[in-house]
Amino acid sequence: MRRRLTLWLTGLLWLAPALALAEPAYLVDSDWLSEHIDDDGLVVLEVRYHPHRYFTVGHIPGAIQVQRFKDLGDNQGNPLMRFPSREAFQKTLRGWGIDDDSTLVLYDDSNTALVSRLYYLLELYGFDMERVKILNGGTVEWSAFEEMTREPTPAPSPGTVTLKEANPDLFIEWTDVYDDVVSRRDPNVVLLDARPHPMYTGEVIKHSIMAGHIPGAVNVVSLDGTSAQKWRSDEELAELYREIPLDRTIYVYCHDGFRMSLAYLQLKHLGARDVRLYDGGWSHWGNRLTLPTVEGEKPYSGDYEL
Repeated sequence: MRRRLTLWLTGLLWLAPALALAEPAYLVDSDWLSEHIDDDGLVVLEVRYHPHRYFTVGHIPGAIQVQRFKDLGDNQGNPLMRFPSREAFQKTLRGWGIDDDSTLVLYDDSNTALVSRLYYLLELYGFDMERVKILNGGTVEWSAFEEMTREPTPAPSPGTVTLKEANPDLFIEWTDVYDDVVSRRDPNVVLLDARPHPMYTGEVIKHSIMAGHIPGAVNVVSLDGTSAQKWRSDEELAELYREIPLDRTIYVYCHDGFRMSLAYLQLKHLGARDVRLYDGGWSHWGNRLTLPTVEGEKPYSGDYEL
């Protein structure tokens, strides 16, 4: 009897992570948005891959356009997609009419990768994340049941949102990667490359001079956790990240800051507690000729295998 009870408890503990998972509270569908779209304090933000489609294809009525590079990066930085300063991002949010008690609904046409960047920046600078929603399915989810409009949304009254200083536990610089992963190979740190696999191996070179990946990085393509503009099931997400130990500190990068933000949300949903994004990512590392890179399938190769 005792042996059967032990086996039952062991099985229950093994299943606990799967049982604990539920769809993130911030993911909503078009029905939820249509019910709340006229709520006081609700602000709908659209981030399209090609920003002109806000006007030519259309947007959700009342949605404010977010230009993914200009509004979500450091316009004077190198590279441009380093995180905007608190002051600059706060000014942008106020221009969208956002207050501290606003409810935000974010959507895109890119499998939530673009709005993940916006979501992450809001969290980085201390916005109340219980007030932030993501439309799962984006433009496809809405347009399947509701009308889009090409009429630009009138400029809102300026908001009064006040952001906090960037949370140092949510981001890293290249020096952290070089020290913890390339040099000391800290076993408590995992470096994750969220880019397409051909970019990881060096077969394809984009957004940088150098090919390949940062020594020590493992490749998980965050967009593989989505399909038809929606997140895949929890079981599929868990399988995608099966080789990533969620109890470690996880450093994540991509080429321009969107795919790594999606990985951030996916990993946090799966139970990872310490996920940090590389400010600048591969567009920073891969354009510094003196920083080491590795080509091929393995995290380390050549001199870096020794």
